[in-house]
Amino acid sequence: MYAPSVAFRTIDELEGALRAADYLPDRGLATALFLGLALEKPVLLEGEAGVGKTEAAKALATALEARLIRLQCYEGLDVSHAVYEWNYPRQLLHIRAAQEGRTVSEQELFGPEFLIRRPLLEAIDTDEQVVLLIDEIDRADEEFEAFLLEVLSDFQITIPELGTIRARRKPAVVLTSNRTRELHDALKRRTLFHWIGHPSIEREVEIVRLRVPGIPERLAAEAAAFVRGLRGLDLAKPPGVAETIDWAQALAALGREEIDAEVVEQTLGSVLKYREDIETVRDETLAGLVEEARATANR
Repeated sequence: MYAPSVAFRTIDELEGALRAADYLPDRGLATALFLGLALEKPVLLEGEAGVGKTEAAKALATALEARLIRLQCYEGLDVSHAVYEWNYPRQLLHIRAAQEGRTVSEQELFGPEFLIRRPLLEAIDTDEQVVLLIDEIDRADEEFEAFLLEVLSDFQITIPELGTIRARRKPAVVLTSNRTRELHDALKRRTLFHWIGHPSIEREVEIVRLRVPGIPERLAAEAAAFVRGLRGLDLAKPPGVAETIDWAQALAALGREEIDAEVVEQTLGSVLKYREDIETVRDETLAGLVEEARATANR
């Protein structure tokens, strides 16, 4: 068996540590994360928004007692925001201060003390154990995705003025994607892939009970069943597990023991985020979903 140089000797150990971090992974996800650590390969997590991709990386950092460094991707993301940039105002101040007495060399101006370290450089140039979360990589441009290949292949970054900086300790890397666009095959080949789908209703109830301590068991079951019913509708943004948890917390904060049509309508904003979706489930549709959820919880 491959002997991983990490804190977890088995998948069961990692799964237990993730549960202790209030994250309930399925076996496939726990296996992908374990192999990512063992083989020192990035893990690409794809799935609908709200299914727990980002939370998986956070829980992994907690389980490893590692520092979490997060790069939030967006359209137009470039090297200056993802890797590094020079502190030009400080360089100008240094030049002005030195003008009277001596000449300032280029080497002096482009030293480490003038470097602003962004997430990718921060994750590579450290002796700490790090979990690097590259969140929503599908929102970044293809040009940035191409740049990322060097980082994920060799775990090194080249800064023209300073040279190549190589990782002294490889970070554990988790990339997430909501699949708003297809990622390039070259990036996928450098990762271990895992798709996170919506959980079964039994697992979703278990997740709610884990993340909302003290919630009545019936309320957790009804909330999970109602959200599952919502996912069967033609909605602009079907709710994920994150919304189930938020809604369950709201219902528990109201002191509810179970759901009814009135409280569901009053709290729909915790689980649905578009006015059109809220309008879709009101009136007869809402009442039917409530009854179905209550019946499911009784089984």
